[in-house]
Amino acid sequence: MRIPGSILYPSLALAALIGMTSAACSRGENAQANIAGNKARAIKSEPARAQAIRRNVDVVGTLAAEDQVTISAEASGSVSRIFADLGDRVVSGQVLVELDREKLQYSADQQKAALDRALAKYGAASADVLPPIEQTPDVRKADAELLQARQSFDRASELYKRQLVPKQVLDDADALLRAKQAGQESALQNAKNLRADIAASVATSKLADRQLRDASIRAPFNGYVDKRLVSVGQLVNVQTPVMSVVRIDPLKVTAEIPEAMAPWVQVGQPVALFVDAFRDRAFTAKVSRISPSVTTQTRAFPFEALVANPDAQLKPGTFARVHIESSRVDRVLTVPFAAIQYRYGVNRVFLVQHGRLAAREVKLGERAGDRIEILSGINADDEVAVTDVDQLGDGQSVVPAGE
Repeated sequence: MRIPGSILYPSLALAALIGMTSAACSRGENAQANIAGNKARAIKSEPARAQAIRRNVDVVGTLAAEDQVTISAEASGSVSRIFADLGDRVVSGQVLVELDREKLQYSADQQKAALDRALAKYGAASADVLPPIEQTPDVRKADAELLQARQSFDRASELYKRQLVPKQVLDDADALLRAKQAGQESALQNAKNLRADIAASVATSKLADRQLRDASIRAPFNGYVDKRLVSVGQLVNVQTPVMSVVRIDPLKVTAEIPEAMAPWVQVGQPVALFVDAFRDRAFTAKVSRISPSVTTQTRAFPFEALVANPDAQLKPGTFARVHIESSRVDRVLTVPFAAIQYRYGVNRVFLVQHGRLAAREVKLGERAGDRIEILSGINADDEVAVTDVDQLGDGQSVVPAGE
């Protein structure tokens, strides 16, 4: 016995399949009709052209202080006062740390007294103007005694010739003359020794004064305190670090010039710096030093550039993007930067050929304003689309804008 529904179900399935196929064909035909009926996209285009561009050097550098020193004590003593701390601005010669001066003052007074004593013996009021050795009191006294002894000897000799005095008188006069001559020579030698003592006392006194001045530890230049290394009451010896001072005006930026561009960058060239803290501001610097030898690891030449930093806005240790316009000028092929489409790691442009677009993968070089260098992929005078490139596709129909 045949079941009536067993024939009906396959018939319905077949009918449904036929209907779906007919609908799909209808939609495909409609889509093709729509594409065929669409108007071509209106775009602007420009030819690729050769132009002369100045090569630039764009590298990343590091800002560094031009001078940074750790100041050490030049005298021994305990810290009595501290006049500057971390971050404080200091000027050259400003006292940063004061050591106990009492003992150093005693030593300076002692040396001054020794100098005054030597000057008194020499018969001088000041070490700046010393009388000649022959004018010292002891030498003048010895000269006078020698003159008197010589006169006595001359008289005794005359009287002895006349046989008015015995030989003993002449011998006594001769012995006195010799003694006075020796005394005069001794006085001259003592004067020389006193002069040397004065010179030594002057040097020792100056050293004591210097040690007294060294109790006041001063800033060597204008800058900022980077570290404070001592505290009040701490005993410090000679060469003990007490404070670190850094000069940040001007700052220097250190970076490297690629080997290929080194001949076209010279000392004195302007440099533009960009830092993350001031993204919209360019700081002007100037190349100050270029290494004469290349770094073998990077094949680049280290260089330094100085940048004025009067307001301390730039900080040492931060990174900076360095832009240098070199003197090298090349003639290269360029297109508008707006003509570049970037998709999935590939740069390409769209050539306009007989009303249709042809995609071409290109290799880019340096950017020059609103244009960019094309190293390979297209030729000069090739017409490239420059509007709505992100919405364009290969083979698309186009017409010039305005038609």
